[in-house]
Formats: sequence, structure tokens, C-alpha cells
Amino acid sequence: MYVIIVYDIKVERVNKVKKFLRQNLFWVQNSVFEGEVTKSEFNHVENGLKNIIDDEEDSIIIYKFRTEDELNKIVIGIEKSPVDPIL
Repeated sequence: MYVIIVYDIKVERVNKVKKFLRQNLFWVQNSVFEGEVTKSEFNHVENGLKNIIDDEEDSIIIYKFRTEDELNKIVIGIEKSPVDPIL
């Protein structure tokens, strides 16, 4: 599945969230990550985020798509960090 994760995290936890997500997804721009993950990897990401954040103060939104092909992404202006499928 292909996921896009956007977050609004208190400053004292934002670096932990960013560091964790960089291990699993591609950074797109401030507070936005995306990438292809298996169901197991998705569960790891979701549980990891739940362990880092304070759900009384922080917010994370996860958009899930079956494949990247289902995503019709339009970038207006500068694409800060284009996702290149070739590593």
C-alpha cells in the first residue's frame, strides 16, 4: 500500500517523529512523509507513532492507497523533496 502521513506535533516530540518516519518513508516536505509499505511495515509505523506521540496534544493523519498509481498528486510551486522510486 502507499501511504501519506501528515502531522502536527508538539515541538518537544517533533524530532522523534521525524527521525522515526525517515527510517520508514520518504520525506516530502515539512511534516509530510510518503512511501510504499507492506501491511507489516504499516503496522510498525502506526504503532511506532502511537508510542511517540501524546494523543491529547498531537495530531497525525494517514492517507492510505492500494498503490501509488491510485494517487494523483499535483505539486504547485517547488517540489521540496521529489520521491524517486529508484533507490
